Amino acid sequence: MAFWRSLLRKSGFAPAEPGTATRDADRKHGRTPALRAAALDEILQQHIASLGSDHPRTITARNNLASKYAQIGRREAAVAQFEQALADAEAAYGQAHEQTDVIRENLAWCYEDAGRHGEAAEQWESLLKRRDEHLGPVAADTVAARSRLAINYRKSGRYEAAIAHYEKAIEDAAVPEAREDLRLGLSLAYASAGRDDDGIQQLRMVLAQRRRRLGSRHMDTLLVQHRLGRAYTQAGRLDDAVETLHGAYFAGLSAAGDPDIRMLTLRMRRDLAGALSAQGRHREAAALF
Repeated sequence: MAFWRSLLRKSGFAPAEPGTATRDADRKHGRTPALRAAALDEILQQHIASLGSDHPRTITARNNLASKYAQIGRREAAVAQFEQALADAEAAYGQAHEQTDVIRENLAWCYEDAGRHGEAAEQWESLLKRRDEHLGPVAADTVAARSRLAINYRKSGRYEAAIAHYEKAIEDAAVPEAREDLRLGLSLAYASAGRDDDGIQQLRMVLAQRRRRLGSRHMDTLLVQHRLGRAYTQAGRLDDAVETLHGAYFAGLSAAGDPDIRMLTLRMRRDLAGALSAQGRHREAAALF
């Protein structure tokens, strides 16, 4: 889920926690999100009239309004306000300023939320370039920007570019759990590019890591094992699919006291039955129901 960052406070550039004070005030005074958005719009118009569009207080007010629009699902209105805020910030601060980058990141998230992945990728490209130059490739913020760029390349059909950035992000990521998530994304990019075996190899690696780290009956482990079984089925490797899905299904049954795992187990049973049917083992498939 996207999040919307507040502009950094001018004094010391200390980040404010996004939206907390606003939500508390709204609850205290009984304001609906729509009424809060209207109040923020009024503040913005006042600042434009008295200070101009590219004054720092006006830019902050526009960023806050755009964030509220995004929070209440008014995606196109949010995009329009973030786009204007970015143009004003570039005029007031310059393209490489930290305040400008905060708004650029908000716009990138908003494009993603609106399904405009090609435009989101353009913003993440700019953010990645500056973070790589100023923070270095292995900084957490740089790896995060590269990860988002890879995701948006994949979702906009630029699979080879996505693969290259996923692989680089995996190389640079410092946290094992982050590398697992990146490998899962890389597996999707490989599959989209028709490289099924490469995608399967990434899933196998993540599954082995999660079994060691979490155990074989943990929800996060079972999700990957289920996904691996489906990938085998899609690649036509039915023996591997049945073996993997069978193991996942029975591991899920042994942990079915968890309601989320119980629901996952139903999906694994369905997919195991489908793989058995694809092998011509219709009686065994029917026995699962």
